[in-house]
Amino acid sequence: MMLYSIAVAATLLVGVVMASDQKARAYTAPAEYQLSGVSLVETLYQGQHALALQMPGSSYQDPTRERLLDRNFMAWLPMDFGDGSIEVDVASDLAKDAPEYARGFVGVAFRIDGAGRFESIYLRPTNSSADDQIRRNHSVQYAGYPDFRFDQLRKESPEKYETYADLELGRWIHMKLVIKGSNVDLFLDHKEKPAFIVRDLKYGAAQRGGVGIWIESGTVAHFRNLRISRDDKG
Repeated sequence: MMLYSIAVAATLLVGVVMASDQKARAYTAPAEYQLSGVSLVETLYQGQHALALQMPGSSYQDPTRERLLDRNFMAWLPMDFGDGSIEVDVASDLAKDAPEYARGFVGVAFRIDGAGRFESIYLRPTNSSADDQIRRNHSVQYAGYPDFRFDQLRKESPEKYETYADLELGRWIHMKLVIKGSNVDLFLDHKEKPAFIVRDLKYGAAQRGGVGIWIESGTVAHFRNLRISRDDKG
């Protein structure tokens, strides 16, 4: 699925904060999301104003006919983001028709370029409490779409691009990504130390582009308090 082939614009109020040259600038005007294969609506979730993100069941992958792969289902903000930080609260639940392999996949895509390539870090909340240590070790994942998906990275560099984290379905999880050059650190739930690090982002330090919230099959995701700080001039 090409990133732009099904993209439509949706204007929604979100708390987006950007910074240039490390000076915070608040944007109070509505932000324009591009939608890639998903629906996005304003809602209340656990008493909090949020945006709900979901894909149709017809887009779920069928493991009997195809290989399960990271794809580009997301709501994203077109911008020229390179280095900086991205903070957001996310919560995911399984859809009523979720396939057996669904994990509550939700995460952040960044440096989304004009060719549809991007870096991402995403969560598999159900893996965190699985009665299987290997699955637990797959709770957090890095991937680069479309050339460096999770299965390839897992095969070529076991354990390097995924890790365990204490996660759950149905609760708000604070994600903070700090991105500089080919490095990204993921901080969870306001902890001082990163839960996950990557030191060789596959598209390199020169990659630039948009920022979005990403999901995969069987996820109903909610997000709020998206904050983007840009450390470079762009």
